[in-house]
Amino acid sequence: MPTVMITPESYVQVAGPWVRHLQDAGFDVAYPEDRTFTRGHTGEDDTVRVLSSASAVIAGGEYLTSSVLARLPKLRVIARSGVGYDRVDVAAATARGIALTVTPTANHESVAEHAFALIFALSKSVIENDAHARAGRWPKAVTEPIRGKTLGIMGLGRIGRSLAVRGRGMAMPVIATEKYPNQEFVRQHGIELVDFDTLLARSDILSIHCPLNDETRGLFNRDVLGRMKRGSCLINTARGGVVVEADLLHVLKHGPLRGAGLDVFEQEPVSADNPLFQLPNIVVSPHIASSDWLSQENMAIEAADSIIKLHRGEWPLGAVVNDQLKNGWKW
Repeated sequence: MPTVMITPESYVQVAGPWVRHLQDAGFDVAYPEDRTFTRGHTGEDDTVRVLSSASAVIAGGEYLTSSVLARLPKLRVIARSGVGYDRVDVAAATARGIALTVTPTANHESVAEHAFALIFALSKSVIENDAHARAGRWPKAVTEPIRGKTLGIMGLGRIGRSLAVRGRGMAMPVIATEKYPNQEFVRQHGIELVDFDTLLARSDILSIHCPLNDETRGLFNRDVLGRMKRGSCLINTARGGVVVEADLLHVLKHGPLRGAGLDVFEQEPVSADNPLFQLPNIVVSPHIASSDWLSQENMAIEAADSIIKLHRGEWPLGAVVNDQLKNGWKW
């Protein structure tokens, strides 16, 4: 029987329904010995060793480079748990006939909720006031309202749209920059489409929801951050590489930004001595925006479903990144 290696930490040795689905479809299920393998801190030799027996992998954050893929002749499917795939060499996978899938309908609401958690934490000084109350202090510092503040969204895909709906529900005007907008959604929810410069200039809270690629890597550098509205906040639950952290540090110290909420970083896991952590106007979390239990379960089921469909000769529409493999692809 073909083997599916399941690497994300939250799935290792968890008897979720996705395991039963795979087994019922005729797959053996295996896990890495090191449950932190998926963090991508091991070398290429170790990655090859862990995945060498797998015909398919439900993948987390491990690096699947061209040289790694060349040494995995059995591998037919990479099913990413999530929607980001910047650690996979897509061109190399495509050249080797390896289908790369994502879970496009599983985690967008969780990420949108987490983005708003960061927005609330910054606007209402939640962490600071928690520390005051625990210490017996009782300050009455004024906090920031959310209602009426302009929410800017960089990327109006599923996550961006989920955030927009929540923003409108919070009485926030919503503006967005998106190359290929869903015009019906935009009209239905009263969203104003703007260019990038306008997004920077008008957003009181700017939330990033774009993929990490050659176009967006380092996009939020000192020049771009310096053009943001004075007193605004930046939220990043997308990918750390979209923001230049050294430049973010500068604008958080000297303006124009009032604060930032980050779930992702340039290097992950992030080091405890990251200078951003010394600032009082930042709220952080360890890349968990998509990790509520419901989205985790849905992502695992969706990833498993893509593997099962491909094994049966069915093409999981909307889930395959390298869709050009569709005609003639075989297990």
